[in-house]
Amino acid sequence: MTSQELFNESKKYISGGVNSPVRAFGNVGGTPFFTSSVDGARINTCDGRSLVDFVCTWGPALFGHNNPVIRSAVENAIKNGTSFGTPSPSELEMAKMINKLIPCAELVRMTNSGTEATMSCVRLARGWTKRDIIVKFSGCYHGHSDSLLVKAGSGALTFGNPDSAGIPNAIANLTIVLPFNDFNALNECFAKYGEQIAGVIVEPYPANVGLIVPREGFLQHLRNLCTLHGALLIFDEVITGFRVASGGAQARENVLPDLCALGKIIGGGLPVGAFCGKREIMEYLAPLGPVYQAGTLSGNPLAMAAGVAALKLIETTMPYNELERKSKFISNAVVEASKEKGIALQAPMVASLMSFFFNEERVDNLEIAMKSSKELYKKFFFGCLERGVYIAPSPFEILFMSSAHTQDDLDFSADAMCKAIKSL
Repeated sequence: MTSQELFNESKKYISGGVNSPVRAFGNVGGTPFFTSSVDGARINTCDGRSLVDFVCTWGPALFGHNNPVIRSAVENAIKNGTSFGTPSPSELEMAKMINKLIPCAELVRMTNSGTEATMSCVRLARGWTKRDIIVKFSGCYHGHSDSLLVKAGSGALTFGNPDSAGIPNAIANLTIVLPFNDFNALNECFAKYGEQIAGVIVEPYPANVGLIVPREGFLQHLRNLCTLHGALLIFDEVITGFRVASGGAQARENVLPDLCALGKIIGGGLPVGAFCGKREIMEYLAPLGPVYQAGTLSGNPLAMAAGVAALKLIETTMPYNELERKSKFISNAVVEASKEKGIALQAPMVASLMSFFFNEERVDNLEIAMKSSKELYKKFFFGCLERGVYIAPSPFEILFMSSAHTQDDLDFSADAMCKAIKSL
């Protein structure tokens, strides 16, 4: 069956035809392609095409698809069973590695997804501080739990509004949404609500509205305010953890959060999440403390085997300089092509994360990001896809680099992407 036929059939049995909204290509239009297999830096579609992939299963494929080391680890683990429901040695090994690599990780708790991890961080922050208010930033996505799927209110210091049907106003009203990179809004928020704020959750490099780079000193200022007012600082490093440095964004920025949510790479491509942080706070979790959190498949032995293999590859290869070189190669090529074409383009990049905004301004927050041309990005997306390169099917998502991208892949992709720019 072709992708079109598969999509038509899927819509009969799966809500919207997809199991995660961005896969529907709603932000660019058209029919999503269906994948038959993946390998290295390539996706093979059910239409018989081979595409160079810069989505990398939305981040986990740091070492490319179907990595033989990770695959072998899963093959060995599956011989012992698919799920135990008891503690296992692989959970301990994973916790030790996270503890070793992530600066704030004194204790770790595994979950099944990034959404579970961020949700648990918020619950723990509220339980620990005995306060209710959570602060987040416009454009930062922290999964689809009720407290965090909240958009900005009508003013900088108003409480948030539900960003989805099914979220009660009473829950949204416990979340304040601020513009990212806005020092003044942050100061005003803590001046007014500081003694009521349980925690501030932030993507240190927001990567769910395209990529936004924090202004110098912004994350440290946030750390200082949380410390001053007794609120917990929560880093959502589901994307940035092990992608921008072996110690995540907190190591790269030298800013230590109280709690940190992880996911994606620590599962080696299998479903996984985790949260970690200071010992005294993490010991407030059941069974030691009063904050309840649980999961039947948390610490699943197959996910732990894949994740441990991925983290060991990080330790042995330390791929970040090479990943950054590759990202710069692609980013610079697209920027140069846009200059030649006379098209305004912003191309923020951090390590293996890239983004392209068709925008005159540096993108510092959601408001500026939303001014970017969606139509130009749509044409750019399909121009790349037609030429054999798969980038994020939304102007407000990011591109990922992997160690599996060869120089031939990069040369081919840069040529295709530049031709796509020049065809706009």
